[in-house]
Amino acid sequence: MSLIMLAIALPAAAQDLAPPGPTLAAVQARGHVLCATSDPLPGFAQAGADGLWAGFDVDFCRAVSVAIFGDPTKMEFVPLSGDTRFAQLQTGAVDLIARNGPWTMRRDTGYGASYVGTSFFDGQAYMVPQTLGAVSAYELDDVRVCVLDGPEELAAIREFFFTTQATYSEILYEDREDLAVAYQSGLCNAVSAPASWLNAIRKSLPEPATHRILPERISKGGFGPVVRSGDDQWFKIVQWTLFALIDAEEAGVTKDNIGSLSAAKTHRIRRLLGLEGVYGPGIGLTEKFMANVIRQVGNYGEIFDRNFGPDTGAAVVRGQNALWSNGGLLYAPPIE
Repeated sequence: MSLIMLAIALPAAAQDLAPPGPTLAAVQARGHVLCATSDPLPGFAQAGADGLWAGFDVDFCRAVSVAIFGDPTKMEFVPLSGDTRFAQLQTGAVDLIARNGPWTMRRDTGYGASYVGTSFFDGQAYMVPQTLGAVSAYELDDVRVCVLDGPEELAAIREFFFTTQATYSEILYEDREDLAVAYQSGLCNAVSAPASWLNAIRKSLPEPATHRILPERISKGGFGPVVRSGDDQWFKIVQWTLFALIDAEEAGVTKDNIGSLSAAKTHRIRRLLGLEGVYGPGIGLTEKFMANVIRQVGNYGEIFDRNFGPDTGAAVVRGQNALWSNGGLLYAPPIE
């Protein structure tokens, strides 16, 4: 058979599929993705009584598994301590960290790792009991604040209260667990920590709904997937899996309605579904990879609600993690 005839005989998707780079080739040969998170945290990653992991980070790992294999179960979840996360990534012990420390220049340039995007906007905040009557951090005055004895945390609250000229006292602790115990025991009537931590603390309290995480953020912290530096194809696979989840929510494509959208005329929806244009094969994936992810895992909003919504018993306001079109910071480039 001539080369021309062979090219015609091959399916278009196989003909156009980019060859796997080192990470994708290793993942395909192994048969599953090794996906990690920096530490277990309720709402993000937590093992149930059955030993199965669930949470926002775990769902993102499943999304990457679907993008590659079309199957959310072809993923092994690995919890890492804060002291070993970069070494494990560099040596290939894991392929991806779904949530690492906050995105900083030092972390992004100094450890052979690259942040691919922000999946969760965080920042230091305050939590108070509803009985305090405060709905804004700017109303706090004459309060006892439990806070970690760390330079960044202390600098943030000191600058905040210097600005508001309110009175307060610091009650310092070394570990996140100490903050929860002290706050629950009434040793302080406010606790300051990253909002993700505050949500975990609130979920651990007997009556989570009687405590309020105030809306203001007194520092900024962006969390997101991290991969080894030097493999552009793998970087793009993880990045566009994240972007597809965000773009799907913006376009109104959900796990429930995707099956009814095959006749859609809207270009952005047709591209998400792999019905118009060819976007996956250029990074070694099928043209349907985004549709498969949404169909099996859901869009960003569905993942957020599943792990932080009202049914969890300690709902988290979307806030900064709302879509840019709804007043939040969540944004993804268009698929075109």
